[in-house]
Amino acid sequence: MTTQNSNTATIETASFVSSENMLKAWMGHRRLTRRVIEAFPEDKLFSYSIGGMRPFAEMIKEIIDIGGPGIRGIVTEDWESIGGFDNHSVDEAHRSKEGLLQLFDQGTDEINTFWPEISQERFQENTVVFGMYEGQVFSSILYFIDNEIHHRAQGTVYLRSLGIEPPAFWNRD
Repeated sequence: MTTQNSNTATIETASFVSSENMLKAWMGHRRLTRRVIEAFPEDKLFSYSIGGMRPFAEMIKEIIDIGGPGIRGIVTEDWESIGGFDNHSVDEAHRSKEGLLQLFDQGTDEINTFWPEISQERFQENTVVFGMYEGQVFSSILYFIDNEIHHRAQGTVYLRSLGIEPPAFWNRD
């Protein structure tokens, strides 16, 4: 990225991570999240809870409604037709593990489709995601990723409490 200071000298600044590498890292997290969903028992997915936390299916719905739609919104700047945090897109036809996985995969495809349209400059621009959360594009995307990791970790705790060994957190292949 090139900027000019008040003396009109050109200053080169480098990004700490390329757009391509950031996407690769997120896709590694997506693969791991998918494995956690796959490991979850179907009969517990929509009902099992610990300490008042939401069932894992509700957390997955949030991941589904943030990742793909969030990247699409950043690219199109159309937040009106995008669900967001409180508009879970899971209908009765998808109220199963297979249905959630299908929607999750569609979100991954949406991220991969729209990601190349985010210019290097756009990462630094301000945005208001889902019509209510203001920040720079890169910080909003990091939030999408953090949210997924957070809920995946809750799912991992649920799996352990059910006596199921979760997928290794470090294996993102």
